[in-house]
Amino acid sequence: MTLKEIAKLTGTSVSTVSRVLNHPEHRCNNSELAQKIWETAAEHHYIPNSTARNLRLGLSRSTEPYIVDILLTRFDSLDKDAFFLELFQHIKEELISEGCLLGDIIRSVDVLNLMHPLGKGGNLPQQSPVNNLAKITIKKNTGLIILGKCQSNMIPILRRRYSCIAGIDRNPTNYQYDEVICNGTTAAEKAMEYLISLGHKNIAYIGDCTYEARYIGYYQALLNHKLPLNHANIHPTNQTQEEGFHTMLSILSGTHLPTAIFCANDSTALGVLQAWKKHKKKGYLPSIISIDNIHASQHTSPMLTTIHIPKREMSHLALTLLLDRKNKHHEENIRLELPCRLIERESCSYLYE
Repeated sequence: MTLKEIAKLTGTSVSTVSRVLNHPEHRCNNSELAQKIWETAAEHHYIPNSTARNLRLGLSRSTEPYIVDILLTRFDSLDKDAFFLELFQHIKEELISEGCLLGDIIRSVDVLNLMHPLGKGGNLPQQSPVNNLAKITIKKNTGLIILGKCQSNMIPILRRRYSCIAGIDRNPTNYQYDEVICNGTTAAEKAMEYLISLGHKNIAYIGDCTYEARYIGYYQALLNHKLPLNHANIHPTNQTQEEGFHTMLSILSGTHLPTAIFCANDSTALGVLQAWKKHKKKGYLPSIISIDNIHASQHTSPMLTTIHIPKREMSHLALTLLLDRKNKHHEENIRLELPCRLIERESCSYLYE
């Protein structure tokens, strides 16, 4: 498979394909096109220039490059979550650095279909889950990196399919596979502590509330400061920019406005800021803080105060754990936890009453 052939299959230029595949630090303006290029390259087993060169020189540790699949747990596309899209960019850099190949980009539904493949007429099969699990075959010379919180019912399927698994998330598992985390509870508490230090007590939460570490951190911070939990301030969402926008419109339509808003991720905060600017209420200037420190958070107006999650380091360590297990250097499941830090910008201010 050549760059020219991939360009033809994806309907773009050879130079664009080359930039995407051979220069992982390059950020394509069209993320859907970039994902299509990577998926096409993986499907046809394209080897990036650096990996091919190492193979020709005999520098690779094996005659066949190691393949790494990526599982998206929260969304079906990287376009829907900027945090995981940036993680994916860093993973690509690490794969090329280690002479590995990007494999399939799969979704939760693809994993569940391994257990329950649809039969004739779209009906689920009659076999028991145990029998179905036994029929799942392992993918040879392929590891898996999980992006996000993995449903517990999928883990036995994944362990049957992949001998090496590493996860990247803000929610730790119960040591069910190797994982690199930046604890969402800690990040949320850090965000809340900052808002409370500025004098805020009436703080809204926008984000996932289902077994979510960041929601736990929000609630824990209120308890630590003996502040009541006001259920009117809790706004469950799927943590997208669009839902952040509509949630902020709902907040603005109310009469008891929070003085501060904690968003579970930057994408939500981008929507919140957009709605606030478009439908301003005279004299209402809430402090807004979130988690992730994605690139877009530096270009908002006002600039977004956020909690930095070390995405590059998490990507590097996830692949390191994957390759370490592949080479049989460890057997027990390992959890590596990285620290988060506050990025003070313009979207938060002292509350003057």
